Amino acid sequence: MQSNAASIHAAVAEDFAAVNRTILSQLASRIPLVETIGQYIIESGGKRLRPLLVLLAARALDYRGDRHITLATLIEFMHTSTLLHDDVVDESSRRRGKATANETWGNAPSVLVGDFLYSRSFQMMVEVGSMRIMQVLSGATCVIAEGEVQQLTNIGNADIEESDYFDTIQGKTAMLFEAASHSGAILAEADPDAERALKLYGRYLGLAFQLIDDLLDYQGDAETMGKNVGDDLAEGKPTLPLIHAMRQGTPAQAALIRQAITDGGLERLDEVLTIVRETGALEYTQRRAEEMAAKARDQLALLAPSPYRESMETLTHIAVERQV
Repeated sequence: MQSNAASIHAAVAEDFAAVNRTILSQLASRIPLVETIGQYIIESGGKRLRPLLVLLAARALDYRGDRHITLATLIEFMHTSTLLHDDVVDESSRRRGKATANETWGNAPSVLVGDFLYSRSFQMMVEVGSMRIMQVLSGATCVIAEGEVQQLTNIGNADIEESDYFDTIQGKTAMLFEAASHSGAILAEADPDAERALKLYGRYLGLAFQLIDDLLDYQGDAETMGKNVGDDLAEGKPTLPLIHAMRQGTPAQAALIRQAITDGGLERLDEVLTIVRETGALEYTQRRAEEMAAKARDQLALLAPSPYRESMETLTHIAVERQV
């Protein structure tokens, strides 16, 4: 099944346009560089999935107000700030096919504008006016930061288990997906069962997206992905394709991958790619992503049929079918 990516926005097209307007207005600052960098990264072609989850979750639960626009915007600001910080930490020069902010303006401005966006998101949290949403989102920021630190400490460590890997991607990626759909449900005053279902929907969807990201690092290309094949290996990141390949490969193959993770760089990339393919690591990672997407879909059974629920289901297919 090839899902139509454009269709997921159709159900909330007016809301999405309002979010885009709010993003631009909330970027306003008396410091021109803040606006310049903020607009650069926000307009750099991202999918805006996290604010979309807020809008779809709230509307699927029949929310009729307008605070979901503010909530979706602040979620996007939280995400954008993490991108700015991540690119500095990873010393990245490309994102989505464009030069990163740190490559263009330097590390210090990128970190500080990331701080501004985080701060602005907390101002908007107050505007939303829900203590429970503040609890969810402030808690999420801590988990996300821990996930990033965990990923940093994992670099060059070839002894990471699959469970450790899932803990890391739950923190650094799935947590904000989860917080987006969960906070949308809280805003709509969902009953406890529906609130839990929407929370888990976001979690499993986020895990599926990250698994495919990690798979594409070993079979994508720079033109379609905006980054190079093997970037994770170059940084010494032990992602699931490598973990599975070490587990299933011969002792010699496992030793080669272990050394490649420990050393970082791309000197052994061709050999690693061969082992990843021979051990079925890409197929295994794809299967795990599809398991997570199916779990996300299962959570939607509690929702009444609607275009919003349909879009949320479509998202679970797009998550595992995409090539970028």
